[in-house]
Amino acid sequence: MSSALELHALPHGQQPSLKDDSGISTPLPELNGAPPSLHPIQSRRESVHRTKEHVFRERVQLFSLYWCMFMAGWNDGSAGPLIPRLQKVYHVGFTVVSLIFVFACIGFVSGAIINVPLTERLGFGKILFLGSLCQVVAYTLQAPAPPFPVFVLSYVINGVGMAIQDAQSNGYIASLKNNPEIKMGLLHGTYGAGALASPLVATQFSQMPHWSFHYLCSLGIAIINSTLIFCVFKFKTQDECLASVGEAAGETGESEHSTFRQIMALKTVHLLALFILVYVGVEVTIGGWVVTFIIDVRGGGPSSGYVSAGFFGGLMTGRIALLWLNQKVVGERRIIYIYSILAIGLELVVWLVPSLIGNAVAVSLVGVLLGPIYPLVMNHTGRILPRWLLTGSIGWIAGLGQAGSAVFPFITGAIASKTGIKSLQPLLVSMMATMVVLWWAVPSHRKVD
Repeated sequence: MSSALELHALPHGQQPSLKDDSGISTPLPELNGAPPSLHPIQSRRESVHRTKEHVFRERVQLFSLYWCMFMAGWNDGSAGPLIPRLQKVYHVGFTVVSLIFVFACIGFVSGAIINVPLTERLGFGKILFLGSLCQVVAYTLQAPAPPFPVFVLSYVINGVGMAIQDAQSNGYIASLKNNPEIKMGLLHGTYGAGALASPLVATQFSQMPHWSFHYLCSLGIAIINSTLIFCVFKFKTQDECLASVGEAAGETGESEHSTFRQIMALKTVHLLALFILVYVGVEVTIGGWVVTFIIDVRGGGPSSGYVSAGFFGGLMTGRIALLWLNQKVVGERRIIYIYSILAIGLELVVWLVPSLIGNAVAVSLVGVLLGPIYPLVMNHTGRILPRWLLTGSIGWIAGLGQAGSAVFPFITGAIASKTGIKSLQPLLVSMMATMVVLWWAVPSHRKVD
């Protein structure tokens, strides 16, 4: 809602007035002599004048948030190459090893639920730091290869931390006024970078006696993450952090209901959360199970873990390289249909063409096509939801959506234990088709303010 002012043409003898978009007229003082120049009044949603110091601080903040998402990608990309080793070390089948996804799901959902009330009570900086500490604790438990029940329970703690950081990072960048689309694309590009790097490392550790030392690498990255968050955001609220980079505070609502209740009353929020739930499920199911599929069905060797790296490398490439196509050529809403349909076609190639190399290439291309979808959805969310509910809404969407990284990989493992991992491809195709239907149901514009 713009607050730009218009000087309206007046009938003879009528007092001049200023009228804003809300329809409220404010009388002007009588004009004696030459009329004074009218200076535009700055909108509350526009950014204040930004200095070089503001720009530098924003870059530091963005780097810290990008590191959060690199950490999230690193975590999600680690599972695929390590699952075959986990099955051997702990002597468990597909269903039992899939419990890591179930307990991660419990953590994700818990993090999504507590994120909004904790943000209101603690503020942006404190809750973000708390989320990072959860991951430090989780990797500390995983590194010594504890008994399987302890190993699985650590995924709950990790899930809570990831959900909180994912929600806060997305919400903060969506609140920026200067090029949020590009910054959102880069945010999720760094997720892809982490998910690309971790399978390369995890594949090496999966073949070593001390396979669990992979989590020492994860612990080191998590400690750096916590240190960056502490030093950069210093337990400040989101409005304080925005002000420090020359960004004006966002709109505020006037409802007497709590923020959480207002968010839960929005049908659009739940449609977007369902879409992200399925999307993240597709993404992590491919990354987590494609290695097992390549080994068991296509006869690949231990180095098949690099197929997972190729998928996440494609994810990162798509999120950065296709930014221009999304915004200028086709349009962000329409392009999601195109990406989804093309990804379904390539997944059919993986399903029906028994070629190891061909499957590996197709999986990488699926990553390229799926990559841009998440940041595109977050940008669209910023356009169709009320501004004062945006951070909390994105927190719920992103946090609950992360549960997809646990629910669908577990379902895949449970089905594979009875029918074999060959069931992976038809399951993925049906999930991608569901994405298309859900996206059709999401509104294309903001209906209410």
